Amino acid sequence: MKKYFIALLAILSLGQISFIAPAIAQNPRVTIPDFADLVERASPAVVNIRTTEKVMVQQSQGGIPGMPEDQAEFFRRFFGVPIPGIPNGPKPTQPNPSKPQEADRGVGSGFIIESNGLILTNAHVVEGATTIYVTLTDKREFKAKLLGMDKRTDVAVVKIEARDLPRLPLGDSSKVRVGEWVLAIGSPFGLENTVTAGIVSAKSRDTGDYLPFIQTDVAVNPGNSGGPLLNTAGQVIGINSQIFSRSGGYMGISFAIPIDEAMRVADQLRTNGKMTRGRIGVALGEMTKEVAESLGLGKPHGAYVRNVEPNGPAANGGIEAGDVILAFNGRDIAKSTDLPRVVGETKPGSTATVQVWRKGATRDLTVTVADTDSAQVATKKPDVPNANSNSANAFGVAVSDVSDSKKKDLNIKGGVEVTGLGEGSLVRAGVRPGDVIIRIADTDITGVKQFEALVKGLDANKAVPVFIRRSDSTLVIPVRPK
Repeated sequence: MKKYFIALLAILSLGQISFIAPAIAQNPRVTIPDFADLVERASPAVVNIRTTEKVMVQQSQGGIPGMPEDQAEFFRRFFGVPIPGIPNGPKPTQPNPSKPQEADRGVGSGFIIESNGLILTNAHVVEGATTIYVTLTDKREFKAKLLGMDKRTDVAVVKIEARDLPRLPLGDSSKVRVGEWVLAIGSPFGLENTVTAGIVSAKSRDTGDYLPFIQTDVAVNPGNSGGPLLNTAGQVIGINSQIFSRSGGYMGISFAIPIDEAMRVADQLRTNGKMTRGRIGVALGEMTKEVAESLGLGKPHGAYVRNVEPNGPAANGGIEAGDVILAFNGRDIAKSTDLPRVVGETKPGSTATVQVWRKGATRDLTVTVADTDSAQVATKKPDVPNANSNSANAFGVAVSDVSDSKKKDLNIKGGVEVTGLGEGSLVRAGVRPGDVIIRIADTDITGVKQFEALVKGLDANKAVPVFIRRSDSTLVIPVRPK
């Protein structure tokens, strides 16, 4: 049996060789990478970052000099008499005051981008730190100054006072290819200058509002955060930032901030100490295939506007809840997560042309971009559900006219409020009492009579988009009246 098993392994090995060999023959450049020279060049520019924070430590009060506190407490409790050599004897126990003391907070990584000591790392590595210590590979340690950090992109810039330091060259993250070899250098679990390698697994992974992450299978663990992701040319193409894990440790998937995005943020941080972004005041929802088809778009495309901030930049520019933003300043918006990045890169105070899809047609609107610091928070009153009732219309809902106060609260001009649920397609789709139906397909709803007549005249076999206002969101629910 054993010899058959060995023979099988030999056959499989030959099969793998015969599979790989033609690929190498067709492309002589395909080689198994040797990272040794690359690591030797890059490692001196990768640093260990240790942070501390102030903690309150309870201090002993009323103790006996030269005597451990537990023994002093014994004398105080059971003798209560003066002790030789101690004026006035032991004192009664009093509440102990707290005194601030520096304690270790965490360990991370970073890398030098300029020889004068400018270092990139993650914001979460240095956030909340009282003191930042940077240790080089030659064991020199410096106190670093935080020039700025941006929690939304998880980028931070720190500076140490040093000269002629080794630095890492920056690559072009837009040219990263899925499948190419990459490696990470960092301090996982405090193990300085640990090197791990793998490949790029995917690009433009949306795990945050402002970042299209590079996904890799490079082993990244706590302490790697802030370290560089390098290509085979030794150039930085990303900053290791996150892992996907159910255990707290590496499970085969890690994410890096593209260096192009990181440097755009870093340039502002080192100049202004903070990141300034544009905003237009919209909340976005998911654009599904069903919603896209019901709106006449054909395929999911664009950013669906779920809500518009009252008197915000978008509202003042004519954008409405229920619109689909297809382009911003000439840049195509393929999905909802593209819009915050594109708007965020736009200079506050500038005007932008926004192409929206509304009622089966495109239109161009002009919006003046505001600063994120000017964000407003609109408070909405909660809807109070009404008792169920029956309805004879195809949607299966009973409706009433919307009160002026509710129109003001929801920032709408018309519509009908759902007051009861019966049997029908809209009920099965999840409509609730208190929801306001503001539009069906391309027709705005103005009142109960118009709503009932419109529903009655719909094609029973054709899906139509129903626009629902719920609290501060506008939902699009594709339904068939049948």
